[in-house]
Amino acid sequence: MIIREIQQKDNAAIAKVIRDIFHELDAPKVGTAYADPILDTLYEVYQEPRSAYYVVENEGRVVGGCGVAPLENGDVSVCELQKMYFAPEIRGTGYAEKIIEKCLEFAKAQGFEICYLETLAFMTAAQKLYKRIGFENIDGPLGNTGHNSCQVWMTKQLK
Repeated sequence: MIIREIQQKDNAAIAKVIRDIFHELDAPKVGTAYADPILDTLYEVYQEPRSAYYVVENEGRVVGGCGVAPLENGDVSVCELQKMYFAPEIRGTGYAEKIIEKCLEFAKAQGFEICYLETLAFMTAAQKLYKRIGFENIDGPLGNTGHNSCQVWMTKQLK
């Protein structure tokens, strides 16, 4: 398996991975990444300044991904960890931590001081990983992501 930057040819594959996980977990479709109008054009979205999206490829197939970008309607020193989803076949392999670290390294290089994320309350395995990496819970959302179904908000100092 390899971690690499997203390419335009990956758009449909990573969108399918993300949507499949929402169906698998019976997660809310409204107010989450599932309903994001950009979900089918992640390559194009992450060409914006200070943005990056990485995918995990297994034998030529995209099986997961994670990105980082400036927090929408947030302070310029804050980035957001975005759209971290992995197909069941690679969960527990350590690739989630590897891809998050790659995103955080990119964020530091871009001058971000804080990384923010939001997730659903029942995604406890992801929350354990985030805490192990150094994210801490905060009391409410930052910026304006449009993900009003997310009930857990976390930040990590990048300095």
